[in-house]
Amino acid sequence: MPELPEVETVRRGLEPAMLGQVLTRVEQRRPDLRFPLPEHFVERLTGRRVEGLSRRAKYLIADLDDGEALIMHLGMSGRFVVEAPGTPPTEPGAYYNEIGRHLQHDHVVFHLGSGARVTYNDVRRFGFMDLLPRAELETSKHFAGMGIEPLGNELSGEVLAKLFAGKLAPLKAALLDQRLVAGLGNIYVCEALFRAGLHPEAAAGTIATPTGRPREAAHALAQIIREVLEEAVAAGGSTLRDFAHADGSLGYFQHRFKVYDREDDPCVTPGCGGLVKRLVQSGRSTFYCERCQPKR
Repeated sequence: MPELPEVETVRRGLEPAMLGQVLTRVEQRRPDLRFPLPEHFVERLTGRRVEGLSRRAKYLIADLDDGEALIMHLGMSGRFVVEAPGTPPTEPGAYYNEIGRHLQHDHVVFHLGSGARVTYNDVRRFGFMDLLPRAELETSKHFAGMGIEPLGNELSGEVLAKLFAGKLAPLKAALLDQRLVAGLGNIYVCEALFRAGLHPEAAAGTIATPTGRPREAAHALAQIIREVLEEAVAAGGSTLRDFAHADGSLGYFQHRFKVYDREDDPCVTPGCGGLVKRLVQSGRSTFYCERCQPKR
């Protein structure tokens, strides 16, 4: 499933095409994706101007000029394709695991006032779209109780310490808890914990004092999470499985993985001499170096 950097990359790819544009025509080619599309979906979107395109965790949000917001989630295989006038559809290239774009899975097409069109394609149909009043987003089923944004101004050592203080849950599990930090996924948590030298099974509360004050590890972890995500966004994401950006281009952050998916490979830390290990936490693979990330 695309993680936060992939979704942010898609947002940046869609923004030049959609921002400020009127949706002159909307094609809805099936009644549902993962869930049924909203009632009167086409009618509510047709003629609306896109006044903003943002991201919250792994959701894309298009603000419309009537006060509603179009919420979009890519699921596992969702992708957007932008086609400008006189330009053939942008076809995805080779993927980490190739799947390709199948035109029969073009489910929603947005025709824009500029003459461009944006097509949502989803082979597995695990993505979804919803329409809600913008003022109700934070209390909606999608966002109520969602944690802080890891690329936002809220993330800091002080905040992580307060969130994790006294928690016995593994550090990795706490970072993946969307009620605490929104949008972090398995890949980037593994990478961040390695860079911070923290064991994924260590209790989350160990980065804070008993009174909730941040230890040095909390400050380091907050900074490293931001650095890992920003590097991934700059690289265009990781392009795992069938993910592609809005323009069809590939992400290359997977070439910078230090531990993820590198089981039994030598640790990249100079002089370490250890091997990358794998363990399973809550049904998901965790990769780490037992020398660089000792379990204290």
